[in-house]
Amino acid sequence: MNRRHCAAAAITLVCALTALTAPAQAFAAPAPPSPSVTQHQSGPKAPKKTLEEVREEIDDLYRKAGAATDAYNLAEEKAKKQSGEIVRLARAIVQGQAKIAELKAQAGAQAREQYRTGGLPPGAQFMLSDDPQLFLDGVNRVREGQQAAQGVLGELTRTQQDLETYTQDASANWEKLEAGRLEQAEAKKKINAQIAAAKKLESRLKKEERARLLKLEQEAEYKLQTAWLSSGALKDINREASASGKKAVAFATAQIGKPYVWGAEGPKSYDCSGLTSQAWAAAGRPIPRTSQEQWRLLRHIDIKDMRPGDLIIYFSDASHVGMYIGDGAIVHAPRPGRNVTLAGAGSMQILGVVRPDK
Repeated sequence: MNRRHCAAAAITLVCALTALTAPAQAFAAPAPPSPSVTQHQSGPKAPKKTLEEVREEIDDLYRKAGAATDAYNLAEEKAKKQSGEIVRLARAIVQGQAKIAELKAQAGAQAREQYRTGGLPPGAQFMLSDDPQLFLDGVNRVREGQQAAQGVLGELTRTQQDLETYTQDASANWEKLEAGRLEQAEAKKKINAQIAAAKKLESRLKKEERARLLKLEQEAEYKLQTAWLSSGALKDINREASASGKKAVAFATAQIGKPYVWGAEGPKSYDCSGLTSQAWAAAGRPIPRTSQEQWRLLRHIDIKDMRPGDLIIYFSDASHVGMYIGDGAIVHAPRPGRNVTLAGAGSMQILGVVRPDK
């Protein structure tokens, strides 16, 4: 029971990120070439890297953590469903066992009755009568008795078959649950390793270097956002949000300032898909938990048809998601070390747009 309880517990995890800060900050003016990074470590001197190289390395680590996070979240969602199915099957097995016991009791009562009457049903005695009406009544009672006995045996057989099927299905789900648990453990290990490596790189930087690194991140976002806007992407985007879309946007923007935590679904912290899924749940439209499943299962929309409340999926592996709020901006949970914030919708590589409602 302890194993079953642990397997059924809700574990969740996140879709992760390479996101950054608000559009107002992201539009910083270009700066001079990056200086070399100061290495704070003992032992042989490692080749110095520029801050831009460090930024790219950190960004890559968080991207890998994001991909592992989405895999973890998906495994967690499957575990929830499998645990729920196991509970349902367990109840069906208990009910089936009770039904079998009841049917066996009925069959036993019928057998004892036949023994007491010398093997003849009570109605058979009327068949020996000279009274035609009693004879007909006897025939009917014998037929009814036979049908009742056959019905009990048939139902007993079906219930036993169902019970066997339930047991086999429960066993299969336990195996899937165990496999999912191993997948989650491996994904969690990868996530923690990538995040730890990124934090280690950042910790080696001096205070002024960390400030410069943040500025480089903002400049990279600004460059992508400017290119996206220059392409005319917003030219035809002027649609109003649906009623449920307005509710989703209101929920998501109300979370601005709360920290990113991978696997979190609120109310104090969120990961990227935790924010979008909870926002649409608050709007009365449950959607898949992970960014990859949101991309796979929700209706795809052309960017020119985008409206507030729609979800923009980022990167080729669909490892990040933000909610479009209008005027070329999104609200999203960027990555570890960042808070839920606003950003340019084109400040990351766009894979596509999906719409949770009609």
